Amino acid sequence: MSTPARERSRIPGAFAKHYLSRRPSDGVAHRIQVRLYATARLAVGRSALSWPVPPDGITAQELVTALGQAYPRLVPTLRSSRFLRNDLYLRDLEERLRPGDEFAVHPPYGGG
Repeated sequence: MSTPARERSRIPGAFAKHYLSRRPSDGVAHRIQVRLYATARLAVGRSALSWPVPPDGITAQELVTALGQAYPRLVPTLRSSRFLRNDLYLRDLEERLRPGDEFAVHPPYGGG
């Protein structure tokens, strides 16, 4: 099972080398669901992404950095957003995200 071309084009630099040089049996098929809300969804053009991660996972900070590299229009929104892992707010971006986790980007909301 290889990474589809559309997915390959969204995997940034260093991550692309790491992920694309590995065989599926090496853990490329492990993924995190990324949910995008409000301005984050508008910046990316989708409400959800399936993001490849190594079997031992990545930190939330690594994922935020990779998302910003893959979607430059998302960077300003990421700077002011709060993040959740499996419906719980993250207190520290050094927390590790594991395959199968859901990571949500919640920008500041307004309304009346």
